[in-house]
Amino acid sequence: MKLLSPVQIGGMEIKNRVVMPAMHLGYCNNGAVTDKLIEFYRERARGGVGLIIAGGCAIDEHGYGSMIMINDDNYIPGLSKLTAAVHGEGGKIAAQLFQPGRYSYSFLAGIQPLAPSPIPSKLTRQKPREMTLDEIKGMVDKFVSAAVRAQKAGFDAVEVIASAGYLISQFLSPITNLRDDEYGGDFKRRMRFGVEVAACIRKAVGPGYPVIFRVGGSDFMPGGNTNREIAAFCNRLEEAGVDAFNVTGGWHETTVPQITMAVPRGALTYLARGVREAVQVPVVACNRINDPFLAEEILQNEDADLVGMARGMIADPDLVAKTSAGRTGEIRRCIGCNQGCLDAVFTLKQVNCLVNARAGREDEEPPRPAERPKNVLVVGGGPAGMEAARVAAERGHRVTLWEKSGRLGGQLNLAAVPPGRGEFAAFVDYLTGELRRLAVKVELNREAGEENIKTFNADAVVMASGASPAGMPVEGADGSNVVQAWDILAGKAVTGRRVVVVGGGAVGCETALLLAHKGTIGPETLHFLALNEAEDWERLKELATRGVKEVTVVEMQKSVGKDIGQSSRWVILGEMRRFGIRALTKTRLLRITGSGVVVEKDGEEQALEADTVVLAVGSCPAAELGERIKAELPEVYLVGDAVAPRKALDAVHQGYLAGSTV
Repeated sequence: MKLLSPVQIGGMEIKNRVVMPAMHLGYCNNGAVTDKLIEFYRERARGGVGLIIAGGCAIDEHGYGSMIMINDDNYIPGLSKLTAAVHGEGGKIAAQLFQPGRYSYSFLAGIQPLAPSPIPSKLTRQKPREMTLDEIKGMVDKFVSAAVRAQKAGFDAVEVIASAGYLISQFLSPITNLRDDEYGGDFKRRMRFGVEVAACIRKAVGPGYPVIFRVGGSDFMPGGNTNREIAAFCNRLEEAGVDAFNVTGGWHETTVPQITMAVPRGALTYLARGVREAVQVPVVACNRINDPFLAEEILQNEDADLVGMARGMIADPDLVAKTSAGRTGEIRRCIGCNQGCLDAVFTLKQVNCLVNARAGREDEEPPRPAERPKNVLVVGGGPAGMEAARVAAERGHRVTLWEKSGRLGGQLNLAAVPPGRGEFAAFVDYLTGELRRLAVKVELNREAGEENIKTFNADAVVMASGASPAGMPVEGADGSNVVQAWDILAGKAVTGRRVVVVGGGAVGCETALLLAHKGTIGPETLHFLALNEAEDWERLKELATRGVKEVTVVEMQKSVGKDIGQSSRWVILGEMRRFGIRALTKTRLLRITGSGVVVEKDGEEQALEADTVVLAVGSCPAAELGERIKAELPEVYLVGDAVAPRKALDAVHQGYLAGSTV
C-alpha cells in the first residue's frame, strides 16, 4: 500500500503517510505537559502512526484552558518528555503553534482578544481589539520564539495553524481584515502576516527543519476566501520556505458541516487536491477519513501525498499497525459522533471517545488478563453488553451473551437509521466482529428471566438489558393512530401524510428528519439531474428537501434538540429547517384525538391535524430483573440503560468498566 510507504517533509522522513493532526484534548495542567498527555501520544506512536502533530500549543497568553503552552522556556522540560516518549516508540512528532485571534475567550485568558480588525466573532460573541503595527511585529516574534522552543524540546517539525478562522486566517480574509495599511487591503497585503510568520520561522530554525502550515482549504464563509485563494496563499508560503501543507475544511463559524457524521467520508479531499495543484511540496488531506482503504484511494488518485486522521487515531491508536498486519477488519473506526471529543472540548472537559472507552485513560493500567477465567453471562446485546462481553473475553473469560431480539446492536441500530447517522452501524459491525474473533458465544432470540439466569450457573452476570420506549399518560395515547418513534426507526410502523412527533429530543428530531426525507430525491438522482441540467438549481433543492409528508415536532421546552451534543445539534436543527419541519416549542400535549392532537401553547388550546402521532418522549430502564438478580447472585453488574437511560458513550464506558472488573 502507498499508505504504508515512507515520505519526506523537508529534512524529515516519515515511515508512512498517516498523520495524526492536532486536536485539543484538555489533558494539560496550566499549560504543562502531563503524564496523561504523554501516555495518550505514546500509545498512538506505538500504534505506528507516521507523524503526530501535538497541539494546539499556545504561543502566548491567549491559549485556551488545559491546552499545551509553548510561550515560555519553563515548558521545555515537559515538552521534551513528550517528544522523548514518542521517539522511544519510533514515531515523529510536530508542535502546532496556535494563536486564536478573535477566537480567544476573554473569560479564559482574562484579556481582550486581538485581531487584525475589531470585527466581533459569532463564535465567541466578543469584540477583539485591533492590533497595532508593533503588536503585529511582536506576534510574528512570538511565533518564531515558539518554533525555536519546539526545536529545542525535540519536536521533529513545527506546524503553524493558519486555518479554522484563527489569527492568520483572520489576516487573510476580507471579512475580518478591514485594514488599509501594509497588512490589509488587497489579497497580497492580507497574505503578508502569514508569509512573514513562515519566512521568519524558516530563518530561525534553519534550512533543514520542517515547517508545515495547517490551512483551511476554503473559508466556507460568504465573502471569504475560496479554494483558489487558499491555493495561491500556499504557493506564496512555499516560496517563503514552508515544507508541507495540512489541508482541513473551513472556519468554525461556517454553516457548512465539516466533521460531523452527516459529512460523507473524505468529502473535503478536493480541497487538498486544489492546494496540491498549486505547490510542489507534500500535501495532507483531512476531514472524515477513518478508513485505510479510503486513505489509500486518496493517495492513489494523487489528491494528496499524506492523509490526516485525528479522531480516527483517538478511536483506534493501532489503526496503522492493524493495517500493516492485514487486520483491517479489527480496526475500530471513528463514527464521527463527536460525543466524546468535540462535545467535550466545547464544554471544557477532557476528551474521551464513544467507540474507544480507553481513550483518555492511557495513563491508567489497562485491563489485566484474568487470574482465574470465569464463566460470564452478559444479558443484552446493545452497546453496553457487547462492550462488556468484548473486554471480558479479551481478558480470557468464557463469555456467553444473550440477546432477546434477532440482532445485535440494540438502540445503535435505531440510531443508524435517520439520514446522515449511518456511521453508528460501523460500531455495531466492529463489536460483532470482535465477539466473533474472541469466541464469545452469542445466543440471539434468547429471552432472559430470573430462573434461566440462575440455572445458567455463571460466575458473574452483566445485566445490560436496555430500556423500552416510554408512553404518555394522556387521553388517546392508546389510539390506533399512535406509534412509537422506535417502531418508526425499526421499520415496524408507517405513518400517514400529516405527522406530529411528540418530543423534541434527539430521537424526536431524528425521527422527524427520517419522515421528512420520504419522497425526496437521493444523491444519485440529484447528481444525474444536475449534470444533465434537467432542472434549475432552485427546483433541484426543492426536490431534494421537500418530501411527501408534513411533519411537526411538539416540545415542552423552549428549544428542540437540547440533549444533542453541541457540535452536532446545529447541523440537525439546520437540516430540520431545510426540510420544512415545523417545531412548536413551549408547547404541551393535552390529548390525542382520532384526527390529531390538542396542545397548549401560550395558555391557549390549539388543535393540530395529523394522520399519525409519533411518541418520542424518552425511555424506561429494564431494571427490575437486574435488581432481582443482583440480590440473588454474588457477582452482578448493571450497565447501560438497565441502570438508567443514557447516551451511547456512557453505556459503552460502563460496559468497558464492567468487562475490566469482572
